[in-house]
Amino acid sequence: MSSKPLHFAQPPADHGFGQDPYPAYHRMRALGPAVFWEDYGFWCFPGFEAVSALLRDKRFGRAVLHVASRQELGWPEIPERLKPFYDVEAHSLLETEPPVHTRLRTLVNRAFVSQAVERLRPRITALAHELIDRFEPAGSADLIGAFATPIPVIVIADLLGVPASMADQLLDWSHRMVAMYQFNRTRAMEDDAVAATEAFVAFMRSYVDERRSRPADDLISHLIAAEEAGERLSTDELITTCILLLNAGHEATVHAIGNGVKAVLEAGADPAAAFATAKATESAVEELLRFDAPLHLFTRYALEDAEVHGVPLKRGDRIGLLLGAANRDPARFAEPDRLILDRTDVANVSFGAGIHFCVGAPLARLELQIALPVLFRRLPGLRLAAQPVYADRYHFHGLKRLDVTW
Repeated sequence: MSSKPLHFAQPPADHGFGQDPYPAYHRMRALGPAVFWEDYGFWCFPGFEAVSALLRDKRFGRAVLHVASRQELGWPEIPERLKPFYDVEAHSLLETEPPVHTRLRTLVNRAFVSQAVERLRPRITALAHELIDRFEPAGSADLIGAFATPIPVIVIADLLGVPASMADQLLDWSHRMVAMYQFNRTRAMEDDAVAATEAFVAFMRSYVDERRSRPADDLISHLIAAEEAGERLSTDELITTCILLLNAGHEATVHAIGNGVKAVLEAGADPAAAFATAKATESAVEELLRFDAPLHLFTRYALEDAEVHGVPLKRGDRIGLLLGAANRDPARFAEPDRLILDRTDVANVSFGAGIHFCVGAPLARLELQIALPVLFRRLPGLRLAAQPVYADRYHFHGLKRLDVTW
């Protein structure tokens, strides 16, 4: 730790930190509500109250170039070699602000309202059983590859109308693209992400063209047909939206399932009691999302000069909201480092808040509420076969493998 007040040094790519970041988060919080994370070079907020408030604070946004130019902010131009990636990002629901964000989200929201998501319950239930049927006879499995990964990617592909047979290819493109968000990305990773972006865009463009001539009852067809206030999505917006939903629609849920199973097994919790009723299951899932969140850092830009917790910020300054740290804040949670599946002070910021609250949160929650009880009921003797290891991919937080036996 730096000797400078309120400054903190912790390499995000450090293996030990990736395996268990929570002690470092506690040290951060001890410094105060705002900490300058030297490795990133911006101010971060590790407390639940601050993170929750800043997620909703309209002085901050995911984008800032709608209120200031690169020249005004002193930002360099995007290198030509990276433009294919950032051209896609420019249309992303996650990277836009009102009024563009409002229009895009209104169109996409229709697919993720609770009534629409609830219709997927039979499909998710059947899929969970099908996957377990495949690996149960073996007596052991890597649950990340055999269970946690296929469920969300197949479900989001079904929802969009993309063939489930494309799942492996979609995952490959997605993993290569989201590597751009890692702390320790390299030139090779950047080039690979651009290549994946171009291939993903080409596939989606051809698939959208096909759906224009042969619409079906899927999200892509509905987005093609959708109008809001007389304004259609552009083809580029449509393609980016589909890519975002495929990327974000599986990444966090894979980690949430894996992290959740690991937490239950390591805590020696009783799954039969934790998932005994629908209400108990909802509470247990929220606690698992709090205890070991799949996404640990969400950044914002100051849209105007502002002061937060004594930190003066200028327009264009980046800040970090530490979701994983906020979820373990002792000022908000009793015994924050203990998994309490029937916790009464249950809450979390794992899906964010405010206008950028995760649009797929209802679907992710439903997948967890179905997949986890099915898994523990089908495999009552489930136990760890090896020490689980997290991937060194901060700011994501998910397991490389989860080897279990029963």
